[in-house]
Formats: sequence, C-alpha cells, structure tokens
Amino acid sequence: MSSRSKRKSISLALSVVVASSMFAACSKEATKSPSETGSATTKATPTASAGQYPIATKETLTSWEQINPNLTTVFPNLGDSPFGKQLESDTGVKVKYTHPADGQSKEQFNLLIASNNLPDVIEYNWGGGGTAAYPGGPEKAIADKVILPLNDLIDKNAPNLKKLLQQDKELDKMIKTDNGTYYAFPMIRPDNGLVFRGPMLRKDWLDELNLPVPTTIDEWYTVLKAFKEKKGASAALTAQYSNELNIQDAFIGAYQTANRFYVDNQGKVKYGPIDPQFKDALTLLHKWYAEGLLDKDFALNTDSKSLDTRLLSDESGATVGLLSAVGKWMDTGKKKNPKFQLVSAPYPTLKKGERAFIGQRDFKYNPAVSKAVAGDSKNAELAVKWMDYAFGEKGSMLFNFGIVGESYTMDNGVPKFTDKITKDPKLSLQQMISQYTKPNGPFLGDSRKSFNTYKEQDDAVGIWEQTDAVKHVMPPFLTPTTEESKELAKLSTAITSYKEEMFVKFVMGKEPIDKFDDYVKRINDMGIDKVTQIYQKALDRYNKR
Repeated sequence: MSSRSKRKSISLALSVVVASSMFAACSKEATKSPSETGSATTKATPTASAGQYPIATKETLTSWEQINPNLTTVFPNLGDSPFGKQLESDTGVKVKYTHPADGQSKEQFNLLIASNNLPDVIEYNWGGGGTAAYPGGPEKAIADKVILPLNDLIDKNAPNLKKLLQQDKELDKMIKTDNGTYYAFPMIRPDNGLVFRGPMLRKDWLDELNLPVPTTIDEWYTVLKAFKEKKGASAALTAQYSNELNIQDAFIGAYQTANRFYVDNQGKVKYGPIDPQFKDALTLLHKWYAEGLLDKDFALNTDSKSLDTRLLSDESGATVGLLSAVGKWMDTGKKKNPKFQLVSAPYPTLKKGERAFIGQRDFKYNPAVSKAVAGDSKNAELAVKWMDYAFGEKGSMLFNFGIVGESYTMDNGVPKFTDKITKDPKLSLQQMISQYTKPNGPFLGDSRKSFNTYKEQDDAVGIWEQTDAVKHVMPPFLTPTTEESKELAKLSTAITSYKEEMFVKFVMGKEPIDKFDDYVKRINDMGIDKVTQIYQKALDRYNKR
C-alpha cells in the first residue's frame, strides 16, 4: 500500500482518540531500532554545514501549524509578521505557512493527513495523548509513513538540538519512544515555566472582611461563606469547565487523590475517580454546591469569557485560573474598581502545614506543539536544519524575545521588551509580542521571558509550586504498544464519559453520594483495571528509557 493510500485508510481511525488527556497516550510499534531510523530518501543537503546560517538554498519549505490568535488580529499569516520575515532572513529559508482555523485544528489535521499533499513539516500533538493527538502515537505515525523517524537526521543536521539532548538526559528521555526513536522537534519549557495555574481570590475582599489567605479546606469554607453572605457573591467559587471542572485537582487533592490517573507514593498508577477518598472530595464539592458556594452553573462555563464575567462583575471572588489571566483581570478590574486586587493561595490541604499532594505542574517537554517532518517530504534535511535554528543562541533569542532593537533591548545582560511592545496605544501586550516572537512551538524556552505585569503574578508561581505534583502527575508522553493502544481506544472513551457524567451529577446532587459504590462498580466493570495496567507497563518502560 502506498503512503498516500495508507494515510487515507487511517483517516477514519483519527477520530478514535481517547477523551481524556491521560487516556489517549501514544502508541509504540517497535519495528525499527534507533540505528535503523532516519533512513528516508531526501534531497541533497543545501550548501551550508549544519548549524551555519543563513543556508544557501532555493528550496521553499511548507509548514502546517497553528497561528496564535493574538497574531491574527494583525497578520493573517505567520510569514507576513516581523517574526516570520526575520526567521526567513536569519535562516535563509523561505517558508510557506498554512494555518488551521482557530478551534478547528483537530478536524483540519484529520483532513490534512487524509489528503495526498502533506507539507514538509507539521506542528501538532505527536506524543502527548489527549483527544487531539495522533491515534497510536508517534511510532504508529512513523509506521503509517505520515512522519519520519529523526534519529539520523538530528545526528547529522541538528547540532543545536543534539547538544541539548546530550546535556539533558531527562529531556532526552521525554522526547523519544520506548525503543529510542526521536519523532519531533520539541517545545521546551524553562524550569520556571512549569507551574502556571492555581487557586486565587479577591485580596481586597479578604482585607475588607479581615480574613487571611486560606490554606486548608476549612479556611476555604469560611472564606467562601463570607464572600457569599457579606459580599453578595452568587458564585463565590467558580472555574472554567472544559471536559471537566478545571481546578487542576485543587480541593480534590486535599484527600490524597486526583480527578484523573496519577502515580501514588509507591510509584503505582491509580485512577483517582474510583479511590475511596474520592467520595470525600465529591462530598465536599456537593456540600459547597448545595450551599451556593460553588457556581451553580459551573458546567456551563465552557469558555474564558464566562470566567471573566464572573470574576469582573463581583459574582465570584475565587477561582483556579491561569497566571496570564491574573494580569488581564487586574487590568480590567482596576478600571472599574481601583481597589480590585487578586492574591494567589496554596493548593489547599486538610490539615494546617501539610504539603499539597498534587497540583498543576507540567513537564519541560510540551508535546502539544511539536514539529514533525512529513513521511514523504523531499526536503527533510533542509527542514531539520531550519527547525534546529530555534535551539541555538540566536534562534532562541528570536523565538523568545523577537528582534533586538525593535521588540527588545539588552539591559545589563537581561533582555527587556521595549516600549514599542509594552506601551502600544491600540494593541495589547500579547498582540504585540505575538508579532515578534512565537509564543508556542518547538524552541528552547528562556527563563528570563516574563509577561507578568503585577507583583501578584511574580508571587503566584512560588505559592502554587509548593506541592508534591512532581511525584504524582503522570507523564503525558508515555508510549503504549500498538496492541495496548487498541485496548485503550476500545475502553477509555466510554469510561471517561461516564466518569464525568457522574461527577457532575454527584456534585449537583442529581445522584446521591450513596450511589458512589455503584458508580465504582460500573467503572470496574467497564475495564478500568485493564487501562490502569497498560499505563503501569508504559510508565515502567518510560522509567527504564
């Protein structure tokens, strides 16, 4: 079967992806050893040694990748932006970009893979699982001839990434499959960019009510009751809802469990929603819901605008949100009320002084925006050289800060965004930055980059990172085997859908908590033990890489 026919035949399989980010992990089809990978036929190397720029070439690369929504308000295509033009000038490589419509990347990716005309490089979720990942994972994508193995290509044409992987064995382990195959150029978060979501409250309300920042479940109850009764908050605690209540296990984690798969203290994979102590977490959330402390319409808050409205109209005084949202809410809130102030709170525990069991903490490798080379690309070596620019010193500065003298200057060795970026009279900071940098994608993140505009944002990370999440969060880039992946696809969607349906019903009181044992039995009958065993095997293999 030809690679093009094969891509068409797998297009239907692309919809069989797992509904939760831990259910649909990558798959492994170990048909090649690392020494055998990267042997696809490519055009002759352009006249420039690896690592030297600009490259003398007349070839034009094609790239399919998402475009930052902030950039589309100014430029419809990345190639038209100051960043795109500077990248072309620096590398000597002209690139024709195609961007999926905002919110339609999964659907348009499926159509792309089923087509007869793949671009040279594709930026997508190649190794992170989830509903928008390639079904079967990177090894399956390689076996399907959709993307190329990159071991030899990186070895010969990507000295910057190669050096980085040699220096950072932890990162090296993350971005390859169990059999050692590299499959994409990664987005690498800096160490201070791993924690970016957590609990936050209205500090001006706390001060007015003479209440401290809560740290325990009981203290949170006291604060939420005061917000409702004395500040008139109709949804004292709210959060966005995207396939689940986006509280990143805040409150739930106080009971030593999680609303997802996690790793326990003995290194064993557990499915939190059937833990006995998960019943206690549901009991708490139902109590808060019944007393009008938890947003009665939480399941309808499916976009950020709903959350904005709650926080900025004094309907709510607490949420679990993103670091970037703090600045946005502070900017808008202060225009209406100069006293408006937010403060971050630790992930809550049951007892005072305990360390939180789990919280939001990502890994340095972000697989959701990694770039792979198409299986039938005739410009694979050029594509790899072009992508490697982002991992060198000059390329990293461009991707993180933009153009020196325009978007940033150096101040005692520290890059600072210019007034042109931070004080534009018409465009927001994010709109300006998106024109000169690439906020997401395969490059080496810089710890000196910060979009924080308030001290409250600087303080937040130090507060939210005080958890044991590093021990308990499951890596999102495990690679089950082909057979394991088929089993996951068969079982996981139904389990996830049922779990979430019952979570909402338990919290809202549409199902009594007394039915928890029946709910656990149903999930067991649906095959959760098989799924857990698959992830345990995949985790064990990952730990041995």
